[in-house]
Amino acid sequence: MSDLTKLSCQEFLEKLASNAPTPGGGGGAAMAGALAVALASMVGNLTVGKEKFAVHEAEVQNILAKAEALRLKMLSLVNADAEVFNSFMACYRMPKATEEEKLERNQAIQNAAKEAAGVPFEIAQSCLEVMKLADRIAIIGNHGAITDAAVSAIMARAALRSAVYNVVVNLKLIKDEAYNKEMYAKLETVQKVAEDLEKTTLATTDEVLG
Repeated sequence: MSDLTKLSCQEFLEKLASNAPTPGGGGGAAMAGALAVALASMVGNLTVGKEKFAVHEAEVQNILAKAEALRLKMLSLVNADAEVFNSFMACYRMPKATEEEKLERNQAIQNAAKEAAGVPFEIAQSCLEVMKLADRIAIIGNHGAITDAAVSAIMARAALRSAVYNVVVNLKLIKDEAYNKEMYAKLETVQKVAEDLEKTTLATTDEVLG
C-alpha cells in the first residue's frame, strides 16, 4: 500500500473523495488530528524566544517536542487505519467451504475487528493528548495566536469524536463482551475528558478576547 501521507493536499483530498475504500473516516480523523496539533505547534513557535514569555520558555519547548511527536504519530495512524481496514476486508475473502474453514474465517474476522477498533481508539487517545497541549498553550502561549490554540482544540475534539464512531462501528462486529465492555468504558472516559478540556480552552480564549 502506498504511503497516504506522501500525497499532496489535493491528491489526498481527491483520494478521500473518491470511491476508494481508503482513506476513509479513520484516516480523515487522523489527518485532522495532525492539523490540530500542527496549530498547537504554531502557537508554541510564536511564543519561544520572546522575552515576554521567557518564564514559560522551558515548558513551551516541552510542548513543542510533544506536539512534534504527536504530529508524526497522527500521520502514521493515517496509514495504519488504511492497513487494518484492508486486512479486515481480506478476512471476508477467506475460504468458507468447510466447517473448519468457516471457523478459521470467523476467528480471523473477530481478530481483525479488534485491530480495526484499536487504531481509531489510538487516534482518539492521541487527539486527547493534542487537546491537553492546546489547552496549556492557550494559557501560557502568545495570546496574539490565541484563536489558533482554540482551533487546535476544536479540531482535535472533532477528530476525537470522529475516531470514536470508527471504534464503535467495529465493536458492533465483535462478540467478545468483556472486550467490548472495557472499550466502551474507555471511550466514555476519553470523551468526558475531551469535553471538559474543550470547555476550558474555549473559556480561556473567550477571556483573552474579552
